[in-house]
Amino acid sequence: MRQLTFLSPGRFEWQDVSDPKVLTPFDAVVRPLTVARCDLDLYIATGVIRYPGPFAFGHETIAEVVEAGEKSGVTPGERVVVPFQLSCGRCRNCVRGLTNACMAFPFGAAYGLKPTSGTEFGGALSDLLHVPHADHMLVKLPDNVDPVAAASVSDNIADGWRAVEGPLASRPGGTVLVIGGLAQSVGLYAAGAAVTLGASRVLYLDDDAARRERAVAMGATAETLGLDAGRAPKEQFDVVVEAAGNSAALAFGVQSCGPNGYLTSVSIHLEPQTPIPLTRAYYKGLTLHTGRVNSRTVFPNALRCIACGDFHAGRVTHRVLPFASAPDAMADAGPKLVFVSEAFSARTAQAQ
Repeated sequence: MRQLTFLSPGRFEWQDVSDPKVLTPFDAVVRPLTVARCDLDLYIATGVIRYPGPFAFGHETIAEVVEAGEKSGVTPGERVVVPFQLSCGRCRNCVRGLTNACMAFPFGAAYGLKPTSGTEFGGALSDLLHVPHADHMLVKLPDNVDPVAAASVSDNIADGWRAVEGPLASRPGGTVLVIGGLAQSVGLYAAGAAVTLGASRVLYLDDDAARRERAVAMGATAETLGLDAGRAPKEQFDVVVEAAGNSAALAFGVQSCGPNGYLTSVSIHLEPQTPIPLTRAYYKGLTLHTGRVNSRTVFPNALRCIACGDFHAGRVTHRVLPFASAPDAMADAGPKLVFVSEAFSARTAQAQ
């Protein structure tokens, strides 16, 4: 089968590799239909984050079941969401909802990201993908959900969702600030999720005008961030999401949190050391969270809100391209690329 392989920044190659097979009654083999470019993928492709190649690429996908073990819980032909992290659903961590640290796999196990765990599990930009523990991993895509709009639900959409879902559950109708930037699609999804989940005010700050327009389309109010111009916090918020990926934005986030507020940093801070104004955080009584999303635990709630029409995640997508364009388009600067397989394009054309 064909597999897109990352070699080094700016260099990708389609390679022929062996077809995956069902190995246990709980396994499945799926055919990726739509694959979204994760925010992290952009920075790997451009060399901002240095991951050594070669490795299979792509990890946000909606797929079709091709082959299913008798205990996999899925049947051929079903469209499913494939979590980007591998998890068993049975170990102590999975039972606790900590599916980003499943004990059945190496820590950091994920599709399309071999360097995070040291193990190759294949990538979504492939003809086929092997899914172990499919009875736990795979979630059926609701019939009314567009696979293009939901392509990112297993990672970036879930990441933005978790940044506001829990905090707003404990602060119903609370106010939300999103500081956009490096984790560009995650910040936008967080803004949209906050609107969907009933925040009384959602302010999105970003120096990028195109992203501000998308935040407004998601229902938020948007303004220029302007930290370089000396902007100081003007309001205090119940919930703050820092997606900018720099220490100035993180400090601004702490300063913008109200007493006993929640601050989630969804970006990967690449500085050797990241200063945090902990004294200010301490006296405010802030809850500060950072880390990888527990994908399989989180994304079903976001998926349900996409299905019911309240969460318009597709408004973040700026381009939809065929799989064949992936090597050349991966470094596109926009917030969310979605690649569609030839089979999916053909079926969509027939349906129309």
